[in-house]
Amino acid sequence: MSETSAEPVKPKIKHDWYQTDSLVVVTILLKNASSDKVKVHYGDRSLSVSSVIPDSDSEYSLELELAHEIVPSMCVHVVSPSKIEVKLKKKEGLRWNLLEGQGQEEKIKAIPQAVLDASGPKKPPQIFKKDWDKIEKDIKKMEEEEKPEGDAALNALFQKIYGEGSDEVRRAMNKSFVESGGTVLSTNWNQVATEKVEVKPPDGLEFKKWDN
Repeated sequence: MSETSAEPVKPKIKHDWYQTDSLVVVTILLKNASSDKVKVHYGDRSLSVSSVIPDSDSEYSLELELAHEIVPSMCVHVVSPSKIEVKLKKKEGLRWNLLEGQGQEEKIKAIPQAVLDASGPKKPPQIFKKDWDKIEKDIKKMEEEEKPEGDAALNALFQKIYGEGSDEVRRAMNKSFVESGGTVLSTNWNQVATEKVEVKPPDGLEFKKWDN
């Protein structure tokens, strides 16, 4: 009766993973692997790792169909005495719930923390439009309610006429006031345009020009 030799037991090698905002890191707990014996292939959505197991005739192989897409050209692996570490660059800033599979759970990109505050999403700023017509009416109403008296009322009247008058009214007022020494204030340009406006002091008063 012939004896059959038992097949060598293949070492069980564990792997694990974690992620950051931009990377998925797969850690293979294979000790003392030789760098030149480790082969890694990256697909758009797949990872293949193989290596000769030290002190063994066996070969380690890991084939993964990833939950989301990666950028193969930006992926790297590092071999150390205690492990093989494979760093996969995420194509999108998604939070992976699974390393393998369809990855249907997370299709929405994570919202940057800077956009959020303690109370949640920021509200759009409120824009208030000023009603300039209403403001102007309110100012005029306030001015009218002040009701100046005496000289102040007269000056206010002249200012109102000058401010609201035409160019001819303003010219007439300026010419008559200057030429009459402040004793005449006319708004009729046709009347004062051709002749010099004479001085007309109030009754009982005499106008006297002071020489320097």
